[in-house]
Amino acid sequence: MSQTTENDVTHEVLLTDVAAAKVKALLEQEGRDDLRLRVAVQPGGCSGLIYQLYFDERFLDGDAVRGFDGVEVIVDKMSVPYVSGATIDFADTIEKQGFTIDNPNAGGSCACGDSFH
Repeated sequence: MSQTTENDVTHEVLLTDVAAAKVKALLEQEGRDDLRLRVAVQPGGCSGLIYQLYFDERFLDGDAVRGFDGVEVIVDKMSVPYVSGATIDFADTIEKQGFTIDNPNAGGSCACGDSFH
């Protein structure tokens, strides 16, 4: 019988292979293997909510965790419903470079694309 821990909670955020490879490369560059990619939603921006994407060494109470090819993505319990079904990708084109979030839950976004409701 397996014992349930607080880290058994999962989320429905998808990290593409390209994004997972970029996260791995960034962590190797930093020489860190104790960091996870945290996805959070906070009040702000011109449409009401804004994404936060950053490396975190902490586990918070209620965090949902999911692994992708050796990269752990964590989402705090308040953000889980807002990002459920979202896909995190990495773009490297002339027009855009960086992580992108495609979120089917966003009712609309602002012109700058940084916030949603």
